[in-house]
Amino acid sequence: MTANAEAKELHEAHVRRLERVKLALLAMQRYSWEQGVAAQAMLESGEQALALGLARDAVNRQDAYGKLGVMNDGYSVTDAAANGEAVLRAAEATGEQSLAEASDRMLAWLLQHAPRTKEGVLRHVVDKPQVWVDSIYMAPPFLAVAGHFEEAVKQVEGYRKLLWDSSARLYGHIWDDETECYIRQAHWGVGNGWAAAGMIRVLAALPQTMTNEKERLAAYIKETVDGCLAHLREDGLFHDVMDDPSTFVETNAAQMVSYAIYRGAMLGVFDDNYIEAADRMKEAARAKVDENGLVQGSCAAPFFDRPGTAPESQAFYLLMESAAANYEQFKP
Repeated sequence: MTANAEAKELHEAHVRRLERVKLALLAMQRYSWEQGVAAQAMLESGEQALALGLARDAVNRQDAYGKLGVMNDGYSVTDAAANGEAVLRAAEATGEQSLAEASDRMLAWLLQHAPRTKEGVLRHVVDKPQVWVDSIYMAPPFLAVAGHFEEAVKQVEGYRKLLWDSSARLYGHIWDDETECYIRQAHWGVGNGWAAAGMIRVLAALPQTMTNEKERLAAYIKETVDGCLAHLREDGLFHDVMDDPSTFVETNAAQMVSYAIYRGAMLGVFDDNYIEAADRMKEAARAKVDENGLVQGSCAAPFFDRPGTAPESQAFYLLMESAAANYEQFKP
C-alpha cells in the first residue's frame, strides 16, 4: 500500500469513527449538563442543525426557574447552564424570540436567583451548601459568552479559592461551605477535566481588553494541566482519581485535558511541547471507541463510580477531535 493510500484509509476510518461516536451520543438519554455538552460538541464540530435541535429541546424542558434541559435533575444549580451557549447561538442564528427569552431566563437564574456561598460563589446543589468542581465548566463559560465577563471570572476565582489544592496541583471535588471542609477531597480526573476545559472556554470568550484577567486564567489553566500531566500514564490515560493508582483507569479525563491543550495552544496558553501529550491522549481515546461508537472505559453514567460509557464522554471525544483538527489548521 502506498503512503497516500494508507493516509486515505486512515482518514476514512477516522471519519467513520467520528460518525459512530456522534450517533451513539445522540442515542443516549441525557440530563441537563449532558444535553448541554452534546450541543457544545455539535457547535464546535460544525453540526449547526443538530446543535439547534438540541438547543430547542433544552428550551422545551426549561423549568420554572429558568434552568434549561431539566430531566429530573432540578436539584442542580449550575448543570443546566451548559445549555446556555447553544440556546444563545440558536437565538442569534434564527432570530427567534422564544430562544432569546429562554437564554435570558437561564442567565437570570444564575445572576439573580441561584443559591451562592457567602462569598458569592454559585453552589452546585440547590438545597445543600456544596460547591463542586464540575461547576467551573457549567456556569462561567455561559456567563462569559453572554457578556457577563467579570462575573464569569469571579466565579472561576471563587471555585479556585475553595477547591484548588496547591500541594497536589489538582482540584478537589466537593466542598461544604457550611462546615468549611471537603465532603470529597479526592482529585477526581474528570473533575479536573471539567476545570481545565471550563477555564479554556471562559478564556476564549473574554475580550482582549481584559488583559490581566486573561493572563491569570491562562496561568490557572497551565497550572491545572501541568498538575494533571504529572499523573499521565504511559498508555495516555489517567486513573479515575488522578493521584490514586488504586482507582480504575479512565478515558474521559484524557479527552478533556487533550481538548484543553489543543484549544489552549491556539489561545497562546501552551507551546508546541504540550502537543505530544495531547496527541498521545487523543490516540488513547481513539483506541477506546468500540464498534458501536461508544467511548469505553469512561467514568460511567449515571453514577460515575465505575468504568463504562457516558454522554459527556461521547461529547468530549467530539470536542477533542474538533479542537485537534482546528489546531492542525492553526499551527504554522
